[in-house]
Amino acid sequence: MAEFNTIRATAGARTARIDEGLRAHMNKVYGTMSVGMVITAAAAWAIAGLATTTDPSLAAAQIGAGKYLTNFGAAIYASPLKWLIMFAPLLFVFGFSAGMNRMSAATAQTVFYAFAAVMGLSLSSIFLVFTGVSIVQVFLITAIAFAGLSLYGYTTKKDLSGFGTFLIMGVIGLIVASIVNIFLASSAVAFAISVLGVLIFAGLTAYDTQNIKNVYVSHAAHGDAEWLGKAAIMGALQLYLDFINMFMFLLQLFGNRE
Repeated sequence: MAEFNTIRATAGARTARIDEGLRAHMNKVYGTMSVGMVITAAAAWAIAGLATTTDPSLAAAQIGAGKYLTNFGAAIYASPLKWLIMFAPLLFVFGFSAGMNRMSAATAQTVFYAFAAVMGLSLSSIFLVFTGVSIVQVFLITAIAFAGLSLYGYTTKKDLSGFGTFLIMGVIGLIVASIVNIFLASSAVAFAISVLGVLIFAGLTAYDTQNIKNVYVSHAAHGDAEWLGKAAIMGALQLYLDFINMFMFLLQLFGNRE
């Protein structure tokens, strides 16, 4: 009996350590993601401010009543450079994911923050298209939905792994459809893409949260702090992308345009 109690106490202590480590790991994931979101928002707002003016003497092109593009704005929004800016985050995230294993955790975190700034540059044009009030409103809606979905993914006992392949295929389909619709410019296709995008990234938010949790639990016993540090950065990247994409699709659906 004494031996059984010792084994049970040891197992209980190990479980408690894993639970404590998991909470710290998830806090790092959400904290890193949140810093990335702040960087993206600040970069987008600052770049949009540099790109627009209300002074006609500084204008390179007019985009609305009393609103103009500066020379900088014309360069990033009205020249071939816009295509590079549009696809830079996609190329960046592929390169980041491919090179993660060769980076230290500290380097990976720095690269993630650099990626967040590049994403801010790519998203800065929303301040030219949508009203500031609607951007804030849709952001708050996204934040509430994201929090609920991520909490579900963290707490549910249901195994969501079976949805992973389906959701990833959906993302690939969205990317292809979005690129095709750049040339088609169909409002009906754009609406369908936005609706499907919201649903797919809502599912990915719950799926990725559960996956981040499961990855930590399965590797916590090895005690590899460096690997777990990089896993937290990758988890932050996954949830960051889920949030950004859900926000953008909701903005396309519900944002008020200038």
